[in-house]
Amino acid sequence: MYALKERYNKEIKEQLRTDLDIKNVHLIPKLEKIVVSVGAGDYAKEAKVMQNIADTIALITGQKAIITKAKKSVAGFKIREGMPMGVKVTLRNNMMYNFLEKLIVIALPRVKDFRGVSRNGFDGRGNYSFGLSEQLMFPEVVYDDIMVTHGLNVAIVTSTNSDKEAFRLLELLGLPFSKGR
Repeated sequence: MYALKERYNKEIKEQLRTDLDIKNVHLIPKLEKIVVSVGAGDYAKEAKVMQNIADTIALITGQKAIITKAKKSVAGFKIREGMPMGVKVTLRNNMMYNFLEKLIVIALPRVKDFRGVSRNGFDGRGNYSFGLSEQLMFPEVVYDDIMVTHGLNVAIVTSTNSDKEAFRLLELLGLPFSKGR
């Protein structure tokens, strides 16, 4: 079940070492964590919908999702302190590799007219973020069980500070980047 992790340890690490000319094995880029999050938006006031979103994200990732709450009140946005704002899951180790493999092999190919994820999602520090328009691309999600379709954000955190090294790592892991810039 951990085919991507095994492939990283057996092939990709050595490939990265030669491609990036890294002498110290501890400096080879690796994945640290993946954060999957959903901003609730207009549904933040509805507890049942928030719980349904949390259950859907937990089903997709295989790990319990937490409902994030507002840290302070903002009158202009009609937000009170402690009000639910979104849902997130932080994946590490085996769960992280399982989710990434499921995303690459199963979910992304199911997107209509998919031409790859954008190359512009790097933050300058070796981390990559992108958004998905809906959760229905994952095979675990049953259409009849969801109350509202929503997108989700995926943030991939790597151990390197270089976007070039992080791009090469994700490319070797199989993340399908779009051809154009």
